[in-house]
Amino acid sequence: MSSLPLLPERGAVMGVLTPFTSRFRHPAQVVVAAFGLTVAVGTTLLALPIATTEGVSAGWVAALFTATSAVCVTGMAIVDTESHWSVFGELVIAGLVQAGGLGIMTMATVFTLLLSGRLGLRARIAVQAETKTLSMSDVRHVLRKVVVFSLICEAVAAAVLTTRFVTGYDEPFGRALYLGVFHAISAFNDAGFALWPDSLMRFVSDGWICLTVAIASIISGLGFPVVFELARSWRRPGKWTILTKITVWVTAVLLVLGTLAFLVIEWRNPRTLGPLDDGGKVLAAFFAAVMPRSAGFNTLDISQMHPSSWLTTDLLMFIGGGSAGTAGGIKVTTIGLLAFVVWAELRGEGRVNIGHRSLPDTAQRQAVTITALGVTIVGLATYLLLALTPYSLDQVLFEVVAAFGTAGLSTGITANIGTAGHLLLVVLMFIGRIGPLTLGSALALNRRARHYELPEERVIVG
Repeated sequence: MSSLPLLPERGAVMGVLTPFTSRFRHPAQVVVAAFGLTVAVGTTLLALPIATTEGVSAGWVAALFTATSAVCVTGMAIVDTESHWSVFGELVIAGLVQAGGLGIMTMATVFTLLLSGRLGLRARIAVQAETKTLSMSDVRHVLRKVVVFSLICEAVAAAVLTTRFVTGYDEPFGRALYLGVFHAISAFNDAGFALWPDSLMRFVSDGWICLTVAIASIISGLGFPVVFELARSWRRPGKWTILTKITVWVTAVLLVLGTLAFLVIEWRNPRTLGPLDDGGKVLAAFFAAVMPRSAGFNTLDISQMHPSSWLTTDLLMFIGGGSAGTAGGIKVTTIGLLAFVVWAELRGEGRVNIGHRSLPDTAQRQAVTITALGVTIVGLATYLLLALTPYSLDQVLFEVVAAFGTAGLSTGITANIGTAGHLLLVVLMFIGRIGPLTLGSALALNRRARHYELPEERVIVG
């Protein structure tokens, strides 16, 4: 038996990595750099002739857009995934989706653990910034649970989808397995890439496929800290943390209200819910309410929806899913915290209380900052895209929010907005995946602590 190659000494590894990591003063910068590097690698691979079915380069714009969409788990596309990309290209996309979903720093830390069996302080801080873990001492344990849990969920979803494709659609086992694994990865990581030109519209009444994809998206969209806490104490809601309570309740409310909104608006629309039976309408409306969390699949023709449904989808995409999950948006936690802040202000309370806990001022400022940055970014990008394209405000706003919320849904204009529009969406997808606050803190190279307090002065507000 041949002996295994010796792993390099930890000091040698750190010696190689030090020139790279020493350039960054804030953990968020490492996260941004890692995502950017992965996008660059993905772009290079997808630009290779072997990545397309025709054996010619897709071009840097298409490669960059697709790589960014995959790493940022968005699902927006300017070329048809199944017909344009070869098996090699599809595998690259699936790999980028997996990397982006788990988090570049999560995967990098796993590799570090495998290499050295140890985790340095710098790496632990960086992973904490990516996974949003609440304690640095828990990082190593959390990483292991995140990876194992993700792979198990993807395996279960892939098994269900593969079985359904074989038994319900007479697909050969090899093809069914390929479709099942690809769409399980895409669903659990909230990516929205599908290997059919109409996404999942052909399965609009198939509960096995729609519910499997929806459940995978909901679980991953809750966020790993929430999922792990629910697994430990799902029978004792009174002991849930504030994070779990807000995430679960706001998610449930949004799913119910979203489903009802789509049912009411689209019930008689002959181009969406109209032709379906009552059960099919409920299933399709529920699926349409889940997907804006950032999953990106669709079983209804979005271009034929009523403008009110577009606006409903815009709101759901902007809010997104839970913190530390694969979903995008400003997060349901942010919206929940803002609701409590407003309620406390209306009641004239000096502190914001949630249950039997008081909300720190820093959390309030973060919620306000993230929302304000999100609104500003969406507003500015909408203005620019309106100037670059001939499309209407509701169509442009939908594209912008879908990119920023990493939802990947579209009214059908993505491929026709020109190179400048595509590059704008690339920037939006990147910002939306990293998060406005993370990106902003990464750019803030110098943090200066003020060692004095200025006198207060009242300002008229409103």
